[in-house]
Amino acid sequence: MIDVYTSRGVIKDRKGLAQELAQAVMRWEKVPVIPFFTDNTAAFVHELDADAFSTAGGSADHVRVTVTTNAGALDREQQLGLVKEISELVAKASGDPSLSERTWVTLTEAVPGGWGIGGHAYTNDEIVQHVRRLLGKE
Repeated sequence: MIDVYTSRGVIKDRKGLAQELAQAVMRWEKVPVIPFFTDNTAAFVHELDADAFSTAGGSADHVRVTVTTNAGALDREQQLGLVKEISELVAKASGDPSLSERTWVTLTEAVPGGWGIGGHAYTNDEIVQHVRRLLGKE
């Protein structure tokens, strides 16, 4: 799951950005492109009034992106690559290349049993087993 928080009007094509971010997370996680992942990997773009947030110095021209993955889904190389790509995608979607320098990305991991899909709280092992069954590898 991906949540983007930005001032109203900064992102020109919210749905396009949401789709690109979701696809980027899937690529960096190296999951198969199957409906289980394409239907359950999503980004939400939350627009805030310009006075809804501030840095300690008074600036409100930043974007915050929170990405939640399964525990251990990203190694260090994947973390670095994903954060860089997310920052670039946000800047591109805003039309302001300098926004990549003002985009904060937090990577979080769901606890085992912390992914609820279709009414079931999946552990990492259950997701792997489920996907193996979907791919006919079990």
